[in-house]
Amino acid sequence: MAEIVADGGPLPHIPDDLTIPQFILDAHHPARPVLKNVQPWIVDDLSGREYGSDELRARTHGLANALKLRWNIGEDDVVCIFGPNHVDYPVAVWAVHRLGGIITGANPAYTAEELEYQLGATSARLLIAHPGSLPVALDAAARAGLAPQRVVVFDPVPSSKHTDVQALIAEGNMRAQTFIERRLAPGEGRQKLAFLSFSSGTTGRPKAVMIPHYAVLANCIQMAHFTQVTDESKPLEMQRYRPGSKCLANLPFYHIYGLVVVLHFNLFIGTTVVVVQKFQFEQMLASIQRYHITHLYLVPPMIVLLCKHPAVKNYDLSSVMQLMCGAAPLSAELTAHLTQVLPHCWIGQGYGMTETCTTVSFPPIDRQYGTPGSGGLLLCGCTARVAKPDGTVAALGERGELVVKAPSAALGYMNNEQATKDTFQDGWVRTGDEVYFNANKEIFIVDRIKELIKVRGFQVAPAELEGHLLTHPAVDDVCVVGIPDEFAGEVPLAFVAPSAAAAKAIKTGGKRAEERARAEIMKHVADHKTKYKHLVGVEFVDAVPKNPSGKLLRRFLREKAKDMQKAGTLSMMQTARARL
Repeated sequence: MAEIVADGGPLPHIPDDLTIPQFILDAHHPARPVLKNVQPWIVDDLSGREYGSDELRARTHGLANALKLRWNIGEDDVVCIFGPNHVDYPVAVWAVHRLGGIITGANPAYTAEELEYQLGATSARLLIAHPGSLPVALDAAARAGLAPQRVVVFDPVPSSKHTDVQALIAEGNMRAQTFIERRLAPGEGRQKLAFLSFSSGTTGRPKAVMIPHYAVLANCIQMAHFTQVTDESKPLEMQRYRPGSKCLANLPFYHIYGLVVVLHFNLFIGTTVVVVQKFQFEQMLASIQRYHITHLYLVPPMIVLLCKHPAVKNYDLSSVMQLMCGAAPLSAELTAHLTQVLPHCWIGQGYGMTETCTTVSFPPIDRQYGTPGSGGLLLCGCTARVAKPDGTVAALGERGELVVKAPSAALGYMNNEQATKDTFQDGWVRTGDEVYFNANKEIFIVDRIKELIKVRGFQVAPAELEGHLLTHPAVDDVCVVGIPDEFAGEVPLAFVAPSAAAAKAIKTGGKRAEERARAEIMKHVADHKTKYKHLVGVEFVDAVPKNPSGKLLRRFLREKAKDMQKAGTLSMMQTARARL
């Protein structure tokens, strides 16, 4: 097998002279369904307020005008959005794009230290924050040298002098237009940056993935083409997306899955997006029932709850007709359990990554359930290779690293030439994931070749945690590995070689001293890193194993941790669910 080419071609034309808001708000594309009845584009989950296309367009214009008036935001200026989902999150994104700027979305769980790094790495000129995220936003802005006047909140905050998005929209729509939105030159959309989305790397802190406008357009068109959303010849019950569809936006918009698949793709095909500010499981169940949600996009921890939480039986989930899982592999066993909870639902998995601007594969549309354990079929326009360690290409059923070519591929990592060369090679993206394909061209994700740990779909770089742990006086050397967890997929565990003083204290103080040292080391991470990066345990070792060149033998320790986990001898101090 040389290459696996996706079926279903040819792919419809992908405009390379449009920005994202021009594509979503102003243009029509043959892959986009024509809605015969008016329906809301966005609904606020908490209030029920509905936004139609005209209102979203007007709000986008008003905010863009105000951003130009107040701060002269323009070509290639970076604006950071920090906070949970908000109905005006897409408005903020599109307003900045109307001005030629770039958006970088930040995790609302970030500490001030983590947000400061993102602001500095992207040279952000403005920070738009959710009111609940304002204290951290102000702290990070001060650290990064961003004036407090350049911190904006989505909604008014009592007794605060900070400008809010609602007031800016009103101001912008009252004033004469001060910006000229330009049309991109043919081909410019392939290079014009839309997003700087952060992806963790094995060498330390997260890297800014450069995503052009063209990549988002391409992925939306690929998914629309694959799911045959314009084909009205099928019986209604066989149409994956149909008039009146509603999806629940549980997943965060700062994450590529929520940003491209949940938000932009669904708006492109005419599905109403119900925006959830923050995921709470029982609230999700209530929202499904209240809004008659038809489409769910989830990650494995949410599905664990769907399968096991006792509250599920108290809600009517019969409206759900399609559920797609992504961000991390879903086991065949959990998939089988899910089919019992939602027996009339189409269920499957997709696969993608930030570097491919989300989806490379999607659940098959010709059957109710995808093959258990499969990540679906390649989207039209994608080509894949499975590379074996010796450089040869694997045959069907053989394992190796997934290398993929896609029209939605990112341009590389900002200001990181070596990492770009390692991942982006002659139009191909090295995913770092070990996979195999079956005879039906379905992809199966086996393991990660990269050292990244995926916690609830979020990437955690072991090197980032190791670098931080080495600043603790009790830590002489350390290796962080991921261990399996039913709820989170993986969780980080640290193997620590204690300092001489710490080792002596542990030896003389016995079990109590060991537990105290373990708790202090875990707190050192918890005090400085966002929740999903917190350690679930610490194992003390005499020495961290390394190869002759000094490289950590991480796979050896990962296997050791799995064996200890099975034997029940790991010093786990908290469960993944308790860390939420």
